[in-house]
Amino acid sequence: MNGNITEISISEMKKLYNGSYIDDDIMVFNEIGSLPLPNEPRRMKCILLALCRHGKVQYSVDTEERMVAANDVIIISEGQVIDNYMLSNDLSGIAILISQNFFSEIIKDIHGISSLFLFSRSHPVFGLRQDEVGNLMTYFDLIWNKMNDNEHHFRKDVVRSLIATMIYDLSQVIYRIQQQKNKRSGRAESIFTEFIKLVEQNFRHERRVSHYATRLCITPKYLSETVKQVSHRTPNEWIDNYVALEIRVMLKNTTKSIKEIAEEMNFPNQSFLGRFFKEHVGMSPSEYRKS
Repeated sequence: MNGNITEISISEMKKLYNGSYIDDDIMVFNEIGSLPLPNEPRRMKCILLALCRHGKVQYSVDTEERMVAANDVIIISEGQVIDNYMLSNDLSGIAILISQNFFSEIIKDIHGISSLFLFSRSHPVFGLRQDEVGNLMTYFDLIWNKMNDNEHHFRKDVVRSLIATMIYDLSQVIYRIQQQKNKRSGRAESIFTEFIKLVEQNFRHERRVSHYATRLCITPKYLSETVKQVSHRTPNEWIDNYVALEIRVMLKNTTKSIKEIAEEMNFPNQSFLGRFFKEHVGMSPSEYRKS
């Protein structure tokens, strides 16, 4: 998997498929069964949130096979690579694409929700109860109708609020599933959950894996092995994800200088932040702020 993999972005999807959209921030599809899917790997440049109503889907995310059935939610995060699609003939469902920037705006003041959505990176498919399916469909219908109300002056703001409310309810489902998995999986899942909580509270000023291992009273090696086992990502990858996301939010939603952001995020200087950001986002902080 290399940098030459074609990307799935909202701007590109707008050119190819008939869905409702607002700018390059959100796009909704009321029938995913009719969407033609590519035959080669694609890297996500946005977040996919979908609900399967009927039929089945088999696909891989970062080379791991996943099976989706009726009443299953699928969440695929930015940067993940999807491939090997196999769809049943009776597939039906809904889907929402959200840009990472728009998603960051929605959750910027509610980091508890962001940690639950990060949990979904290692658990991208989960089933809903029938009442939860009904709730999600109600949100989708409201979002769909408002997306198509082009004369509404505050259309984007209303859609943002509806998605935020939907995310609250969906995060409650993720929380329920997380608790169930913790009970079944025992210590490894518990360590991972506590690690994520600590990272969320401390990532602005602490990025050493050894710090989190000490807080959890385990060795850095054991923490790394456990987090990798549960989430298929290293502790450093989780920490860097939080840091990069927070910098993105501050660049887009505050007037703080890059130097001030570097100080707040505990980088030695502006140059260190610039190198970190370029490595993880693919452009400089100033370029990102202008984009």
